[in-house]
Amino acid sequence: MIKKLEQLQIRFNELAEEIQDPDLLKDPKKYKDLMREHSHLSSVMEAYEEYKTILKGIEDSKNMITHETDHELKEMAREELASLEEKLGPLEEKIKMLLIPPDPLEEKNIIMEIRGGTGGDESSLFAADLFRMYTRYADMKGWKYEVMDANETEVGGYKEISLSISGKYVYGSLRYESGVHRVQRVPETESQGRVHTSAVTVAVLPEAEETEIEIRPEDLRVDVMRAGGHGGQCVNTTDSAVRLTHLPTGLVVIQQDEKSQLRNKEKAMRVLRARLFDLEESKKNAARAAERKSMVGSGDRSERIRTYNFPQNRLTDHRINLTLYKLDQIMQGYLDELIDALCIYAKEEQLKSSGN
Repeated sequence: MIKKLEQLQIRFNELAEEIQDPDLLKDPKKYKDLMREHSHLSSVMEAYEEYKTILKGIEDSKNMITHETDHELKEMAREELASLEEKLGPLEEKIKMLLIPPDPLEEKNIIMEIRGGTGGDESSLFAADLFRMYTRYADMKGWKYEVMDANETEVGGYKEISLSISGKYVYGSLRYESGVHRVQRVPETESQGRVHTSAVTVAVLPEAEETEIEIRPEDLRVDVMRAGGHGGQCVNTTDSAVRLTHLPTGLVVIQQDEKSQLRNKEKAMRVLRARLFDLEESKKNAARAAERKSMVGSGDRSERIRTYNFPQNRLTDHRINLTLYKLDQIMQGYLDELIDALCIYAKEEQLKSSGN
């Protein structure tokens, strides 16, 4: 580990010089990549300096214990040694975690798609509950969100709703929310007080830049139509809805939330770009799966990842065997404990598979 840290120290010093070059600003992508690497290595170097200080302290304390004749000074050195050795183990574990290279996708904004699954009206109501949970969490983190498209139901839920969330470390925080979320509770329409089980599917897609995913005009079919469903008075009177079909993949995106056809097309392009980017990343992940497993669960959206049991105020994440009896708080957007546990577990798995 020391050898690896010494190599990174050299790289960190090189980066410090590189990012001072004014010509670097002419290449925004390279500048962004170097700044990301510099930021990551800054954290590593800070921990490394602390590590060297502790090692030096341990060496000094041992020398004092060996050579010092004064009994009191020897005793002080033994206490100092015990204290430093106690700090060493956790710091080594922290450094091992920091040595895992950051995933460049972690800083990306996302498109989140929430769809009602089995359970009819109750499923659509839970989709609305999850939408509120995630947007409250976004508010707490200081992120911005925008509803991209929504298909409301008569009971006040959503058959499906998609939103974009932008801010610091959004994908890194929410990437493990993809999958089937199961809810167990007594529906408002249930007169017998029986607990029903429903399910909602969540997809979290890293939002792609235009330069990352090229969509050629000849690969795209654009259809316009009148919007349907709930909406303002203009919704059904103009051809504002847009349907994009990506011919090579067969992906279809329909956008009808805005009155403006242009705005709907812009939103649809963002969603299509995110889905195509996700498709490419899924292929890469499948190719890497034989080499290492660093995902929490399979990453498959058909996988049941979590159960929300309202009668018992219990949430269980099945991938990491975590159970929390504070579902009421979680539904209000207090997700940090859950999300931190998922991210730590993912890094630990990555650490095991990398052999560090």
